[in-house]
Amino acid sequence: MAPTVIVLSRRLGAVLPAEALPALRAATGVYADPSVPGEIASAAGAEPVPGAGPAGLPADAVLLTCQPTDGAVATPEPEGAALLDAVAVMDRLRSPGGCPWDAEQTHETLLQYLVEECYELYQAIEDGDRADMREELGDVLLQVLFHARVAQEAAEGAFDIDAVADGLVAKLVGRHPHVFAGSERVETVTAQEGRWEELKRAEKQRSSAVDGVPLGQPAVALAAKLVSRTARAGLPADLLPLGSGVGEELFRRVAEAKLSGADPEAELRTAARAFADRVRAAERSAAAEGADPHALDPDTWRRAWPA
Repeated sequence: MAPTVIVLSRRLGAVLPAEALPALRAATGVYADPSVPGEIASAAGAEPVPGAGPAGLPADAVLLTCQPTDGAVATPEPEGAALLDAVAVMDRLRSPGGCPWDAEQTHETLLQYLVEECYELYQAIEDGDRADMREELGDVLLQVLFHARVAQEAAEGAFDIDAVADGLVAKLVGRHPHVFAGSERVETVTAQEGRWEELKRAEKQRSSAVDGVPLGQPAVALAAKLVSRTARAGLPADLLPLGSGVGEELFRRVAEAKLSGADPEAELRTAARAFADRVRAAERSAAAEGADPHALDPDTWRRAWPA
């Protein structure tokens, strides 16, 4: 018989599966192959595999390894365990001996990338491109890891990625008492949205319906959010901007779309992207006829414009 093989998780360190305990108690010897980090082998009291290799171990021995092995007792990894790898890589990049560029970044210098990556993810979702969605979600996750790692080094108010995750968990649990506490019942999406806002107002001690609306977001999305918030607060539609300026007119159109159930930001993006596609199609058509697509006159634009 071969020895009992226990596959350890590189991510979880010295964590052992419960089913390995009987074999460890009964083992005449515990050995670790070279794939097991030295500190883990030492903590387990394991000896190096002898010169004859695993094949030379007695049947009642236990072999620790980090190499996937068929028929072995393996340490189960919870869903999301790969996030530990991402945290470790970010830590390595930011630490002495890591990447000089990463080491110089601040919250402020990273802002442009945060915005860019979010919009690239937005576009991947619009396009329905699953491969791009996966990649861009990773890029957005990188921004979260990066900012948390920078914050960890702050002289005042420092926090790390675990504090970020703990805060998120507390927020989600606290705002879903019908799921986690069983203290109330919420039957519809509309009721849940209303309850979410109530809990958020109480949690953040907001005094206005528009407190907490991020003013730095794109103008159409900002107007739509303000309309949504004030509508929930009971603001009558006749109190929306009534001026004759371009801004007031645009705000009213956004409000009309939002109050009708549409997403004006998405609608405008769809129209803008369709327009960009038509511009490119006209340029290709004109170029096919020998025209310079970078110097088209109005008549050529009209002839080349797609029907």
